[in-house]
Amino acid sequence: MRSLYVHVPFCPTLCPYCDFHVVRRYGGVVEAYLERLAEEAAALYERFPGPLETLYLGGGTPSFLRNRELEQLFRALPWNVPSIHEVTMEANPGTLNPERLELLKDLGVNRLSLGVQSFQDGVLESLGRAHGRKGALRAVEMSLQAGFRTSIDLILGLPGQDFAADLREAAALGVGHVSAYTLQIEPGTPFAARGVRLDEDLEAAAFDMAEQVLGAVGFVRYEVSNFAKPGQESAHNQVYWRAGFWGALGPAAVGHYPQGAEDREVYSVRATNPPLPRWRAGEAPSLEVITPLEHAREALMLGLRLCEGVDVNEIEQRTGLELWERLEAVVRELEGQELLWARGKRIGVARAGVAILHRIILRLWEALEAE
Repeated sequence: MRSLYVHVPFCPTLCPYCDFHVVRRYGGVVEAYLERLAEEAAALYERFPGPLETLYLGGGTPSFLRNRELEQLFRALPWNVPSIHEVTMEANPGTLNPERLELLKDLGVNRLSLGVQSFQDGVLESLGRAHGRKGALRAVEMSLQAGFRTSIDLILGLPGQDFAADLREAAALGVGHVSAYTLQIEPGTPFAARGVRLDEDLEAAAFDMAEQVLGAVGFVRYEVSNFAKPGQESAHNQVYWRAGFWGALGPAAVGHYPQGAEDREVYSVRATNPPLPRWRAGEAPSLEVITPLEHAREALMLGLRLCEGVDVNEIEQRTGLELWERLEAVVRELEGQELLWARGKRIGVARAGVAILHRIILRLWEALEAE
């Protein structure tokens, strides 16, 4: 385990499209969260004391914490944070100022992921965001001036959005990374209750334009929804896409842990923490055993999101399973349809296959299950 995710559930606003585990702050809850986090971190450190390569603080809005609370959070982490190669914090534009940015640098943060979503005031208002266009631009400017590796999130294909204008704005900012997503209407969210519908054709056009506009200023699409200038890729998120191991702290956080070689029927364990009230009370995470075949399925699904593709030979070495003989016929069929490419046992999604990636994955999964 060389990566760690810390979930900070507090948000200044609860956006109508969000289905993450988020809460408003109220009397004493942040203090109780930080105390429990320190206990959980100490226990995880006993199991995995080795040096970390990436640390990611997500939420929620980690930057919504007050300065002394941020200091207490980092003190709760026993690992040597200043030595970590990539320390990312998610931040909303309205929570940043020069003083806050200097504190984050002192604490060891070297990369910021800014939840911009759009540069259009009307769109931001419909998304329930607390900032406007000017606030978004100012936050990006301050982040870059302070010397952070800076990424911005954009949501594309929204009703009433000029996504071409948002992409041109993003391309001109000087940031090194852009995560461009289409909005998912999740059950139980206010957007779902309102019956918000999205145009799938518009979403596909938005992604095509993202590749053109961002590519023209040096961004490379390295994952389905992520674009980076060379050397600015998210190291932490690539741990997920390459089906690696990571630890997790905080309510509702999910970690993926190695099992060890003593049980060949178990590849790894996924641990999911309970929501805030039960987590604060010390309830243990729920555990899901991942078999070698289940890991192979997940590694294919996640790896095919990367433009570099996924090496089936590596998955075979990790799991001890013979996978290529099950997959090759389907791979050749999809390759002939120009939906996949194959170089030896490394396979990836061709441009024509990106829009139907879920169907491609299902075909490969069916092949894995075949006797």
